[in-house]
Amino acid sequence: MSTGSMSEKIACDVLVIGGGAAGMMAALQAAWAGARVVLLEKNEKLGKKIYITGKGRCNVTNACDLEDFFRQVPRNPKFLNAAVRQFTYEDVTSLLEMLGTPTMVERGNRVFPQSEKASDVTRAFARGMKDAGVDVELNAEVSHIMKDGDAFAVQFARGGVLRARSVIVATGGVSYPSTGSTGDGFRFAQENGHTVTPLKGSLVGLTIGEKWPQLLQGLSLKNVRVQARMGKKTIYNEQGEMLFTHFGVSGPLIIELSSHMPEDYGAVSVTLDMKPALTPEQIDARLQREFTENSRRQLSTVLVGLMPSRMAPVFAQLCGLSPETPINQITREQRMTIGAMLKGLPLRVDGTRPIEEAIVTRGGVNVLEVASSSMMSKLVPGLYFAGEVLDVDAHTGGFNLQIAFSTGALAGRSAAAYALES
Repeated sequence: MSTGSMSEKIACDVLVIGGGAAGMMAALQAAWAGARVVLLEKNEKLGKKIYITGKGRCNVTNACDLEDFFRQVPRNPKFLNAAVRQFTYEDVTSLLEMLGTPTMVERGNRVFPQSEKASDVTRAFARGMKDAGVDVELNAEVSHIMKDGDAFAVQFARGGVLRARSVIVATGGVSYPSTGSTGDGFRFAQENGHTVTPLKGSLVGLTIGEKWPQLLQGLSLKNVRVQARMGKKTIYNEQGEMLFTHFGVSGPLIIELSSHMPEDYGAVSVTLDMKPALTPEQIDARLQREFTENSRRQLSTVLVGLMPSRMAPVFAQLCGLSPETPINQITREQRMTIGAMLKGLPLRVDGTRPIEEAIVTRGGVNVLEVASSSMMSKLVPGLYFAGEVLDVDAHTGGFNLQIAFSTGALAGRSAAAYALES
């Protein structure tokens, strides 16, 4: 079937808009459920965002238990309960194995294709859809979705209409717009009466107004702890790796922290613990020992034993001291300040990098308006949502792709059942 000849008759049972992880899974599951399926992708190829996930290796899911999975979802984890339980990480790996792409588990329970090629994941789905009879149309951009009687009229940007009994919107968010994620699904949702919660970047670097992080650009810190508090409430407290950049801070810890930050950055106190394995008392005992043994040396020289050499002079200045200060001139109060800063160096976050640089979109179609048991709109029967277009996002490590696969699978099966019963 070519889009140029599409008529006003109902062309398919299930129409999937978007050929990413959620859309391909939805199309495959709907076809396996017996529906006639058409998938529309506005790009020239499928799975464009999949190609860049996991640094081109594609971290397809995470082999953790369900309780841990839900802990990795900062927003609306309960909404995902049915979807993730009905289509688990084992289901993802089994499906890929069946489609000729076996997987392997790495550090942090991250799951990758054994070939370490993201393109193999997309090819596996493409083969599966072809074998299942899914009609895939590339370079097919949709401009509008309208309920029309007992079906949907889907208009193409280049002209023409396709009618379908049910529609699944799996168009992604607005992160990485070069992959085609330009917010189309949010517009489709709003045109059909849905609310879209505010959109911003998640899993993205954080900006710091102060200049000192720029002096450390490119420096990575390992086995440190980052904590964020709002008043008396701790909103993030994890140990791992971070990176100083030209704009502020990034790296695994910071990217994860970004998904927990509120709208008002000024209300959050973020601190860096450079010695999480040591108590303040142990830190002070070590400083006293180091200072006693190196009383004639300069502060920055002694600090090199506690941190990367590039950081030592910058850290000294953050403590209000000259890097050249002789150790034997440092007072007890100054030593206590150094110890306190080692355990709680303030990172004065004032924003995030642009949403275009974010790994995923935070915000989206309001999940209160979507049935978690089926992914169908509560406002428009037969209209479904799956993947990043929904207001759910998770930490890095394969969790966001699992959300795409789980919601896509549930939407595909549900949309097929709806279409075949109507």
